[in-house]
Amino acid sequence: MPDLQCSLVCEEIRQEITGNFILIGVINYIRVPQLPVVAWRLTVFNRWTAGIGQFTETVRLIAPDETTLLRKGEAKFALKDAQSHATNVTLFPQVEFKTAGSYFVEVLVDDVMKLRYPVPLILAPPPQQQQPPGQPQPPAPQQPPTQ
Repeated sequence: MPDLQCSLVCEEIRQEITGNFILIGVINYIRVPQLPVVAWRLTVFNRWTAGIGQFTETVRLIAPDETTLLRKGEAKFALKDAQSHATNVTLFPQVEFKTAGSYFVEVLVDDVMKLRYPVPLILAPPPQQQQPPGQPQPPAPQQPPTQ
């Protein structure tokens, strides 16, 4: 069985012509002003090493209730020797978050759990700006209609 060298949730991942990866917006937590909200895209970067053979990686995004599966991705990969590595990128488009709390990323190889980690979603409305005494309050910003 291979070892999972790293797993990171990012906003975007690009690959240079040299084959090297550029991770953009590594996510520690998700902070939103209102719910529900839709993330345009989440990507999960996984790198495997120290295994030999053919494998199937499964990446799951689980809701805070710890049972609801929001997204799932699978990828097959091979490691020819113990010094080889394989990098897999899983794309989760249009993820709707309905509640605040800790969402979980689960990474499995051949149905064996290798890692499970939280990605907290924090509801944090923008702070209200204070006006000097005697100044009228500006109108509240209009929220664009959701699609």
